[in-house]
Amino acid sequence: MAEALTKSAVRNVFYGGSFFFFAIFVGLTAHSHYYMVNTSTDKTTLTDSVARGKHVWEKNSCINCRSILGEGAYFAPELGNVWDRWGGYEDSAAARETLKAWMAAQPSGVEGRRQMPQFNLTDQELNDLADFLEWTGRIKTQNWPPNKAG
Repeated sequence: MAEALTKSAVRNVFYGGSFFFFAIFVGLTAHSHYYMVNTSTDKTTLTDSVARGKHVWEKNSCINCRSILGEGAYFAPELGNVWDRWGGYEDSAAARETLKAWMAAQPSGVEGRRQMPQFNLTDQELNDLADFLEWTGRIKTQNWPPNKAG
C-alpha cells in the first residue's frame, strides 16, 4: 500500500512546485523581453519621424477601428503589413502617394459602407504616419497575427 504524505511533505511539494513554476515564468519573461528588445525591432531605424507618426496614430485614435500587429479593433483591415501590400519596400514614393490619396478620399461617401473620417492631416503628419507604418511593417512578428489582410 502507498503511504500517505505527511503535512510537511505536502507543504514541501507545494513550495517546491511553486518555486519551480515561478522560476520558469521569470525565465520565459526574461527571454521574451530579450527577444523584443534585441531581435524583433531595429532600434537604429526608430527615428523622430516614426515617433511622430505613432503620435499621429494615437492622436486620431486609429486603433479604435484598425489593428496593427494584431492590437486594436477589427472594424477595418490590419495595417501591420500595409507597407508591404502597397509595395512600399520597392517604391516608397508610390506607397506614400497611395496613403495620401487614400486619406484624401475619406470618407468615400458610398452609402451603407463603413466610412473613415477625414482627419485633414498635414503633409508632415502624412509623412510621419507613413514612416510609422513602414517601421511597423519591418518588425519581426513571428507571423503574428496569423491572418493579416493580404
